[in-house]
Amino acid sequence: MWIVGMMGVGKSTVAGLVAQRLGVESVDADARIEADAGASIAELFATEGEAGFRRRERAVIDALAQGPGVVALGGGAMAQEGMPAMLRAAGRVVYLYAPAAVLSERIADASGRPLLEGLDAAEREAKLAALLEERAPAYAQADLVVDTEGLPPEGVAAAVVAVLGGSE
Repeated sequence: MWIVGMMGVGKSTVAGLVAQRLGVESVDADARIEADAGASIAELFATEGEAGFRRRERAVIDALAQGPGVVALGGGAMAQEGMPAMLRAAGRVVYLYAPAAVLSERIADASGRPLLEGLDAAEREAKLAALLEERAPAYAQADLVVDTEGLPPEGVAAAVVAVLGGSE
């Protein structure tokens, strides 16, 4: 199962909770990228640019597609060309959604988030809204959409397992 969505929506936390409920492994793709590279995502963006980071991300996703479990992907992963179809061929795709204003509040400290660093609150929310709009066609290809606004992570995980748990 793939957990996708924007930064700040809770993908890593929810993936861990869903995996625990299903009795399978949970993997955070960004953490795997950092471990493999020996550098943070922010450092990779600074030294290799977004294109270099996306190449690393694709390689990690390809490797993770071979195993069972619940994988939390970075916010832009689903928007890569061909990614929605590849992910759906390798498992169920769950899109965690929250509006830009909610995401902006959740990630008020944007350190370590290269696409948001240096932005004030209004700029951060506007950037998140633009990214949501840009990525909407890719996210729309998910098998399940869960609106996370007002739900604690445990509630989001319960919703995912209730709908998709029996097929994983």
